[in-house]
Amino acid sequence: MMTAVVSGSSSGIGRAAAEKYLREGFRVEGYDISESAISHEGYRHTVHDIRNELPAVPDADIVVCSAGTLDEKDAIAVNLTGTIRFIEAFIEKPSLKSVLIVASASARNGAEFPMYVASKAGIVGYMKNLALRLAPRKVTVNSVSPGGVITPANRHILESDKLYAAVRAETLLGKWAEPEEIADLIFYLTTVNRSITGEDILIDNGEMLKSNFIW
Repeated sequence: MMTAVVSGSSSGIGRAAAEKYLREGFRVEGYDISESAISHEGYRHTVHDIRNELPAVPDADIVVCSAGTLDEKDAIAVNLTGTIRFIEAFIEKPSLKSVLIVASASARNGAEFPMYVASKAGIVGYMKNLALRLAPRKVTVNSVSPGGVITPANRHILESDKLYAAVRAETLLGKWAEPEEIADLIFYLTTVNRSITGEDILIDNGEMLKSNFIW
């Protein structure tokens, strides 16, 4: 049985990814600063802050780093430095086949708070560096950059009809993504995919392409 390691597994995209791997027959090692939100015989949870060193590093076939924060004062330490620290703990594992990092559409368009944007842009750069380093072992390394996602972190927008209508209007498809949609893409990139590496995949309902042509 293959093992997927998922950080940020107690909510949002991380939880959806962990549950996807479990449905597909994987064993999952989950890490989060919160207690487990998943009850499954194939799931083991460790309460962990990715700013800290891992107390023990299990074997892993797939590593997904989804843990992150919107808090400006912690964005670099958690989203960038913490992500790097977490992933680097696994890269010498001989079983490793794929690494996936959750970045953000903000890394491309800058449309967030400055430290958050910098942290996510840094993740994309680190992903490319890691892809170069692990290519001789045929390990794929990619990131996904979601736009708006329906998660608890965005509750203040989702609970406001005015704000939610405004953000939906900024997308071509007129909607935000469900965490499970992001999880499906993560699963594909880390299991089915064998030829995409060093790429940041945008999944934003067409928000980046949204434009108003004036003639």
